[in-house]
Amino acid sequence: MSRTIAILGVPMDLGQGRRGVDMGPSAMRYSRLQEAIAAIGHEVHDLGDVEVPVVESLHLDARHAPGGMVYLETIVQACEETIRRLGELDPEVVPVVLGGDHSIAMGSVAGCSRGERTGLIWVDAHGDFNLPETSPSGNIHGMPLAALCGFGDPRLVNLGWEGAKIRPEDVVVIGARDLDREEGLLLRRHGVMVYTMSEVDRFGLVRIAEEVLRKLANVPRLHVSLDADALDPEVAPGVGTPVQGGLTYREAHLLMELLADSRRVTSLDLVEVNPILDRENHTCRVMVELAASLLGKTIF
Repeated sequence: MSRTIAILGVPMDLGQGRRGVDMGPSAMRYSRLQEAIAAIGHEVHDLGDVEVPVVESLHLDARHAPGGMVYLETIVQACEETIRRLGELDPEVVPVVLGGDHSIAMGSVAGCSRGERTGLIWVDAHGDFNLPETSPSGNIHGMPLAALCGFGDPRLVNLGWEGAKIRPEDVVVIGARDLDREEGLLLRRHGVMVYTMSEVDRFGLVRIAEEVLRKLANVPRLHVSLDADALDPEVAPGVGTPVQGGLTYREAHLLMELLADSRRVTSLDLVEVNPILDRENHTCRVMVELAASLLGKTIF
């Protein structure tokens, strides 16, 4: 089924301490993302990038920022602009938002939801459910899922409009294998469903995808937020926070194919690709292939 796809880049590397993920949108475009989606039969429009200042232009000293929140205001501005840009799209358009670090999801998920109830499938090695007071690093890219669910710094929670953008019971994390202790307790306390890699190994992705789609059956919109570090570092070396034991190439494609078969996905993030750490743009190519699988590419 042909659809209209809109690509929007958010070249943000302010939510974490390692430089390079701001080049992710350009690198994925260089890996022929638009052509790969168009080859499926979709109409594709590239909307360019949200303007995000580079670190050097901000003249801020992260050493003196309590809780590592030194770039919070700039992140808020970029996410607000992301929400505005996505809100201008026709409701039938499928946005594909390119990061940047995972803090962009506070803008992309809110913007893609259009204020409607939305299911969120968070494919990530990490939970990203920290609060400023629980985060060991203070990095904002470890907080977006909590903020989207209504927890954390009010300036992050109230992006776009006041309050939570997603209900915790409408969130599923897949591929987790590196959760901070307090973060894990928060996820459990608020009823977020988490499938760790241990459960992926034990149950398999067919069963997990069926359970997820059944759980979210009554939710009108479905957003997939795919962090490159959900993949094993052998598959995706170009990430800033690699964790051994992630999804294999085939497992990741199978998950995307199963979600595509449901024909319920309405928006997508591709985040945390760091071309500086990549090998011959391999991670970008894999992410492009996964996006194509999610958007309906088949073998025949």
